[in-house]
Amino acid sequence: MADLPPILKLLEKKDPEFLEIVKKVMSSATSEGVLDAKTKTLISLALDAAGGHIDGVKAISEKARKMGISDKEIAETIRLAFLVGGFPGLITGLNAFIEE
Repeated sequence: MADLPPILKLLEKKDPEFLEIVKKVMSSATSEGVLDAKTKTLISLALDAAGGHIDGVKAISEKARKMGISDKEIAETIRLAFLVGGFPGLITGLNAFIEE
């Protein structure tokens, strides 16, 4: 399963029972199936960009690069985020290229 987003780690103390349910859903969604890990990662990137989730875009793009996904592939994915999310999706998606 993918690493748990930091915000969800709050559930470890506040609602560990629900955290286990969330982990199972995340594992089911991110495990390889008909779609491979690369495709699922790029879809996640597009959805986070379209949804305005800057931290998610940064984390997923970092993960994508570690998987060997190129900046060209990330840029093409951000184009899809723009198509779906308009300028907010584009602006959020561009956070994939901000190095800290």
